[in-house]
Amino acid sequence: MNSSLDLALATAFMQARLPRSPSVSVVLGSGLGQLVDALDDSVSVSFDEVPGFVPCSVEGHLGQFVTGRLGGAEVLLQSGRYHSYEGYSAEVIAAPVRVAAALGVRSFVFTNAVGGIRENLVPGDLVLIDDHINATFQSCLPRFESCMSEMRFPYDPMLRSVAKELAVRMDIPLARGTYAAVLGPAYETAAEIRALEVIGADVVGMSTVLEVGIARALGIRCLAFSMVTNKATGLRTSKLSHKDVVEVGQQAGWRLTALLTELIPRLATEVSPRRQND
Repeated sequence: MNSSLDLALATAFMQARLPRSPSVSVVLGSGLGQLVDALDDSVSVSFDEVPGFVPCSVEGHLGQFVTGRLGGAEVLLQSGRYHSYEGYSAEVIAAPVRVAAALGVRSFVFTNAVGGIRENLVPGDLVLIDDHINATFQSCLPRFESCMSEMRFPYDPMLRSVAKELAVRMDIPLARGTYAAVLGPAYETAAEIRALEVIGADVVGMSTVLEVGIARALGIRCLAFSMVTNKATGLRTSKLSHKDVVEVGQQAGWRLTALLTELIPRLATEVSPRRQND
């Protein structure tokens, strides 16, 4: 996949393969793919089938679109994503988001696996993202587009309110915090974690912010959840591997799956698809 990717061709291909138009899309991070099994009447399309797309290369990322019904709502799951550390540009990383938007998606829910920086966050904790810090030092938009999109509220206040209300009702502990995105693939040094803590980060990961930047530029409302899979460097004594991250996500991801199963129909039916101009 490169800068010559034909998004219109990719969208037309997906429209021909998918039986229905989705209104909500969920991007599933490392080890957080359990939601796929909850869909009714599901149809899967691998990334490598879509014109211009390539397979995901990271463990825990299947690299496929899956559409189906969840609580009566039409949803498009993106099981796996592209990352900057795989050598992909912001344009490539955002391509699945652009295609989903062209298919009719009005709300995006992003999920990711993170290291916990804030002292009281431990592996297995679920965090609702209030804001983010783009420490990748990459533009959230390709050079051929304006970079002046509004990012004062990258994560929609109304959607966050709905998520918090549901979590309380379902007795699912849900922390709140700021997500810092770094390039990777190396995990952060202890000094880098101290620096991120100073500038206000509660968790750290290697994805999401470029996708959110594109979605917001398109006027689409966003929500994001992080699953804490490990303590950040300098806050733990054990060695960390990506395998450990995936395993914790798979073991503890049931809470996020349960919350999303209730949340997605709400997003599809109760939350108006307005653009944010705040």
